[in-house]
Amino acid sequence: MMRGRVLLLVLLLCIRESLASLPNNVKELAITGREADVMLPELSPSGAPQPFIPLLAPSPLSPFINNTAQLSGLCVLNFTAAQSVMGMTSIDCWSPFASVLANVICCPQLEATIAILIGQSSKETNALALNSTTAKHCLSDIQQALVEQGANNTLNQICSIRPSNLTEGSCPVKDVDQFESIVATSELLTACDKIDPVKECCEQTCQSAISEAANKIAQRAYDLSMVDDSRVKSAHSNRVDDCKNIVLRWLASKLEPKHAKEVLRGLTNCKLNKVCPLVFPDIRHVVRSCGNGMSNLTTCCGGMDSYVSHLQKQSLITNLQALDCASSLGRKFQRANITQNVFDSCHLSLKDFSLQVGNQEKGCLLPSLPSDVIFDPSGVTFQCDLNDNIPALWPTSNQLPASSSCNKTVRIPALPAAASAKTGVKDENPSVLILTASAVVLGSLL
Repeated sequence: MMRGRVLLLVLLLCIRESLASLPNNVKELAITGREADVMLPELSPSGAPQPFIPLLAPSPLSPFINNTAQLSGLCVLNFTAAQSVMGMTSIDCWSPFASVLANVICCPQLEATIAILIGQSSKETNALALNSTTAKHCLSDIQQALVEQGANNTLNQICSIRPSNLTEGSCPVKDVDQFESIVATSELLTACDKIDPVKECCEQTCQSAISEAANKIAQRAYDLSMVDDSRVKSAHSNRVDDCKNIVLRWLASKLEPKHAKEVLRGLTNCKLNKVCPLVFPDIRHVVRSCGNGMSNLTTCCGGMDSYVSHLQKQSLITNLQALDCASSLGRKFQRANITQNVFDSCHLSLKDFSLQVGNQEKGCLLPSLPSDVIFDPSGVTFQCDLNDNIPALWPTSNQLPASSSCNKTVRIPALPAAASAKTGVKDENPSVLILTASAVVLGSLL
């Protein structure tokens, strides 16, 4: 039996025009498949996914070729140079699902796209940043171009992207020639030209090179006599962060757009997998139900189910984020004097922290490695990882950060192979579950 369990979520959306802006009505959800056996898979970062198994149905979207976007004509960015990346962004941020895919897929892809656009355009402009006026026009044009291809029309709000994100911020260097005169560019490119998305998060080879380069150009803002000034030190961290954006844009100018996208998304994933993106509601109700030595298990688990149901309406998260969410919630309970392992007593699993589909007990955890939404004539598809009932870990005092992919005690598939490469929908392997939505299901849960 396969060790890497895969939940393949195929969303075939027959959506009327009005539903694109009103994702609040849950439609029918048909489910085909059988529950996977409980199994704890090993870390398998090198496993390549096999083809998806789409359900055959009319395409809900027109082809992603649209020249009708009304652009300002005042943006200097070369959209043609990053056409394939922008097409992918419009799919990753497709209107009904942008908000639930924001943290893991949509916003990282949008941020990478902006860096690539500015980087590629710097070949002509010699600038790794836009001025504030041009930034406003360009951000508007980027959103308009993506919306015309199916992206959410509130994308900038969902991802908190502002015109200032396209400028140099507080970084003192934005000119390409000046940048290359300060930074050891050959060493930077060697460190970041090709990264392993698993090893990089542990060894931080490229990240260290980026930090070093950002520090060098950030120092151009200071007079040597001011180095020990406390005010300078307090502002330095923010300045370095702004300069890191300049470094990333320079890298994006030296790499082919598709390659640059893989590098930038890999770097972003190292950060997002370390943080639980869920907002935890007040735990007082659970404390009342599970306190006093958990005297009433039924009441305690009822309280836990109610609490977790609020988490299940927030967003799709990765398997490593789910580990961190379980650890964070467990520590909150421990600080509130819930000392017994309520996760184990109430059979809480990692998939219970993920967005659920309708009333079905099927949680979708996205892979910890960068992934994209797939659009083809059969529909919209994204791969879910780890549908098995892997128990949520109750934190211990000597426990390493749960989300760390460098923690060899955590056994979890980074990118499992699909259960089958057969066409059609019939599959005898009980580890495959096909979910079919007739309308905006995930978006309507929010």
